[in-house]
Amino acid sequence: MTIGLVFLTLLMAVIVWWLFRQTINVQPWQAQAAVHEAATARPPAKTALWVFLAVATSLFVLFVSAYAMRLGLADWSPLPRPRLLMLNTAILACASLAMEWTAHAARRGDTDTVRRGLGVGGILTLSFLAGQLVVWKQLNDAGYIVTTDAAASFFYLFTAVHGAHVLGGLVAWVRAAARTWGRPDPARLRLVVELCATYWHYLLAVWVVLYALLVSSELGLAICSSAPL
Repeated sequence: MTIGLVFLTLLMAVIVWWLFRQTINVQPWQAQAAVHEAATARPPAKTALWVFLAVATSLFVLFVSAYAMRLGLADWSPLPRPRLLMLNTAILACASLAMEWTAHAARRGDTDTVRRGLGVGGILTLSFLAGQLVVWKQLNDAGYIVTTDAAASFFYLFTAVHGAHVLGGLVAWVRAAARTWGRPDPARLRLVVELCATYWHYLLAVWVVLYALLVSSELGLAICSSAPL
């Protein structure tokens, strides 16, 4: 179990470090003339986002630590594994890719593609949330509710907290989509879209770790057994 936790911690640290490097190397707007080619300061919005992500990461780490301590007790009983979790993971990965594609379009100043990309990313994200609700219903219909046992409680806790962060991202997504109409300021639109893309990548990174906790019995950490639901 300890080896598995160390592996997952290192995996998340590498992903977050990569995302941070990507963000710090991206400027919020392109220079329009040679006199503006000097590197610009990172906007306060990006700093605020990374502070928020640090706090969110601390919250997830606390939950995972509590889970690791509870897992060691003898009465731990895993849940059946919902098949839909794998599909939901793929959907969230596609949403992250859509947001990255949208960010590239914003850097080119292609507002039409930005509008389409945000639409695709938003639809995929809503599909992910809908899929998670279906998983909850499947577990509930099978008799696994929050108070059934510790494994069920942690399953609902992890997926609910992650889902709440996804909903928070959708609020920013709505604001970004609203900026694509009319005559948006290219620099401001680019910044907002890049912030959304970074946040979606973070949501995917966190979900990859949580997904491993949910289903990776090989690490000795699985909340769900290998038996499908």
